[in-house]
Amino acid sequence: MKKTWVLVADEAIVRILQMPQDGDELEDVEQITDAAAHADSADLRRDAYGRRAGSAPQGARQGNVHRLTPTSSITASAGEEQMHLEAEGFARRVAEHLSDALHRKRFDELRIVAAPRFLGMLRKALSHEVSRLVVDEVDKDLIHEANRDITQRLFPRPSAGGAPR
Repeated sequence: MKKTWVLVADEAIVRILQMPQDGDELEDVEQITDAAAHADSADLRRDAYGRRAGSAPQGARQGNVHRLTPTSSITASAGEEQMHLEAEGFARRVAEHLSDALHRKRFDELRIVAAPRFLGMLRKALSHEVSRLVVDEVDKDLIHEANRDITQRLFPRPSAGGAPR
């Protein structure tokens, strides 16, 4: 029987679940977290604050041609940009972990359930070998769902009448 792993992820947490031999409910294998994603986002905003455009120096007058005008700047979202880079780094780390697990023959097929943006990052980061074993992708953030609910969503069972829903 194939060992099926289900990777449930967002930009801060990855849960790896496995379908047991008896085909019952998904079981926990391991969890990976991104410590940087748990950093206080206020820290990122403070870091970006000094680089933001649009703030006029004290005493700037309306008629002064050297006065800064409110403009949009690519650094205005430096905190968001930093969080995006952190998430991409986390996706690469998860992809490396999956490659290592594949080489140790810990799984035979992979299903991925991830928040849409993070799913895209994972797709880019996965090795060709791991990508070939992906049998299903769901672009939903189910990281906080119970194993039972994820099992029902990915492996629906026929209704009592025998016909699938």
